[in-house]
Amino acid sequence: MERVEKSIEVKCPVRTVYNQWTQFEEFPRFMDGVVKVQQLDDTHLRWYANVAGKDKEWDAEITEQVPDRKIAWRSISGARNEGTVQFRSLDDQRTLVWLTVDYDPEGFVENVGDVLGVMSMRVQGDLERFKEFIESRGRETGQWRAALGIINV
Repeated sequence: MERVEKSIEVKCPVRTVYNQWTQFEEFPRFMDGVVKVQQLDDTHLRWYANVAGKDKEWDAEITEQVPDRKIAWRSISGARNEGTVQFRSLDDQRTLVWLTVDYDPEGFVENVGDVLGVMSMRVQGDLERFKEFIESRGRETGQWRAALGIINV
């Protein structure tokens, strides 16, 4: 699997930033190529995306969720991927968001894109659009505060 790690500083309190990130169905508003995300239950999401010109669908499971600190996931069907997003309060109005994504490029086009750094640029762009989205609002569109802890799967 390939890995991309990116971080960005957001000018909002950690609680606000974390709360917005838990609004998974809002991801298409700032994630390039993500068409739709359906939250099926507390720990399962169905993703619809366009990757390298191909429509893709997969299910993901949240494996760890610690409010204001961390969300980890892994795919359970479709495109193989997993990752974590971590949140660190820098002060009462600034938060560092650190996103790590592990993925398996599929097919020639995705492998060439990987060599050219397309995924790295996409993740950085997603973080920048997330920053703009939450900073322009100044507040979250909703929240999910459940603590899942570590789930052994």
